[in-house]
Amino acid sequence: MNLYTLVTGASSGLGQSIAVRLSDNRRLILNGRNPERLQQTLNSCANPDQHIVWEFDLCDVQNLSDSLGAVIAERKIAIDCFVHAAGILKILPVRSVTYKMLAEVLNTNLVSAFEIVSLLVRRRVNQQQLKNVVFVSSIASEFGAPGFSMYAASKSALDGLMRSLAVELAPNVRVNSILPGGFRTPMTEAMLSDPTVEAKLVRDYPLGLGLIEDIVNAADFLTSDRSRWITGHQLVVDGGRSINIAI
Repeated sequence: MNLYTLVTGASSGLGQSIAVRLSDNRRLILNGRNPERLQQTLNSCANPDQHIVWEFDLCDVQNLSDSLGAVIAERKIAIDCFVHAAGILKILPVRSVTYKMLAEVLNTNLVSAFEIVSLLVRRRVNQQQLKNVVFVSSIASEFGAPGFSMYAASKSALDGLMRSLAVELAPNVRVNSILPGGFRTPMTEAMLSDPTVEAKLVRDYPLGLGLIEDIVNAADFLTSDRSRWITGHQLVVDGGRSINIAI
């Protein structure tokens, strides 16, 4: 039976970069909702003929398990590693937030991760092959900011899920989170295009804004045997932002 690593959000940004890095020595299931961008990711991966494209919108949590379960059953494969890089960032004051907006953010950032892990730990579905889970969270899970209520709530809950799963699924499955600080991706480009915002971020980060490779390196480490004795950990990769109390 061939073992695969599932990377959600693989059609763009951080998820795409993580997928390309991991493709050097893993078979991948590339998840995203845009078929053209997923194909671009596949074309950028090493050994593209070894990977599987799973086009699915993670906001559709009601049909998620059936869709992923069908991929596993039809291909006669198992998933030993899951990297949840999918995420939606909506910055709005709380007075403008609707239930529909909140549900979209929570379903994509949190509930889909819960659904996928729940599926992959079922013996009849995945043959007890899951060994490693990495959630891409954010330092927003630990701190407050105006307009970040939906995003921060989803990431705080994701980290809470990580800690509980790390205990519940041990010793067979390791579960960790990466908490990135500010770095450029398509999701953050609009925010960083404001010169005032970018200048503030540069000022607040002791090591300056990060590169996407900084987060990819963390994902590469946590999905490897080099981190075999690490679970339940929030790996902060933020250039020192979260320890900078200077005003």
